[in-house]
Amino acid sequence: MFDLRDLDKPIVGAPMAGGPTTPELAAAVTNAGGLGFLAAGYRAPEDVEAQLRSVAGLTGGPVGVNLFVPDSFQPEPGLLDAYVESLRPEAAALGVEVGNPRNDDDGWDAKLAIVLEARPAAVSFTFGCPEASVLARMAGAGILPIVTVTTAAEAQCAVAAGARALAVQGPNAGGHRGTFSQQELPTDQLLEQTLASIRSVTGLPLAAGGGVAGPDDVGRLRAQGADAVQVGTALLLADEAGTNPVHRAALSNGQFTGTSLTRAYTGRYARGLTNRFIREHLDAPAGYPHLHHATAPLRKAAVAQGNPDVAHLWAGTGFASAAAAPAASIIGSLA
Repeated sequence: MFDLRDLDKPIVGAPMAGGPTTPELAAAVTNAGGLGFLAAGYRAPEDVEAQLRSVAGLTGGPVGVNLFVPDSFQPEPGLLDAYVESLRPEAAALGVEVGNPRNDDDGWDAKLAIVLEARPAAVSFTFGCPEASVLARMAGAGILPIVTVTTAAEAQCAVAAGARALAVQGPNAGGHRGTFSQQELPTDQLLEQTLASIRSVTGLPLAAGGGVAGPDDVGRLRAQGADAVQVGTALLLADEAGTNPVHRAALSNGQFTGTSLTRAYTGRYARGLTNRFIREHLDAPAGYPHLHHATAPLRKAAVAQGNPDVAHLWAGTGFASAAAAPAASIIGSLA
């Protein structure tokens, strides 16, 4: 079974759902000596299959796949309805309708079957810990099962369920927080402190990430117990990334100077560049994936119309250090 401690360069390319992660980016990270990841979230099962075939033709090294763990949480109907109504003027200005807020499992069973058939080096799980039987099936197939955690308590749950490695995410990470509960405000404990508390309760391989902007961050996290360091925002401007033009420009043109944690786009807390949409929807309720589906038409239209005030612009706190370059160069500079 693959082991994070065997990487030539202790860098994991974070799976970034919604477009930035491509087979080309995952392969480039792996070919540079790290561990590249595909992001299965939001993709149809047949698309995940196609991406796995594509990446297999681009690298012979280890590649991982990330899956979203289904959540049975149902938002409070009154809060959800009020939020949907608040989106209608914005949607009208963009020439679209608000999407239908609904729950789904993101093709969970089909994607599990695809991963078990393809047998990538690793599979990581985000938004919770799957049942022990799922982790056992992955391990039994020779696939390293990794669970994303944000606290020592979550880490202990994942270890007890059979995780063979953990992705430890700190508060400065871009995109969605990997918290098990979508209702609770995520911890703002420093990544270094979270890493230390998790290392004290398990000897499993740990990949730590969140706000990693350069080699000094990698060295510090490695010295504090991380076996590998996970980076996402640092790869958003990579040549091989599928980051859309609005997002790329926002990261590099100096228009945005900070990031915020928000539920405005998906109903789960996520960190992005602080734009008008985030500032005007501070009251967004918990409700993933309901809000994700409701805002999807707005986000798509905003990107098509070049509107960074409404588009979701996921980014960690170290976004100013992101550089446009080949992924191999970025991985080399970090490692």
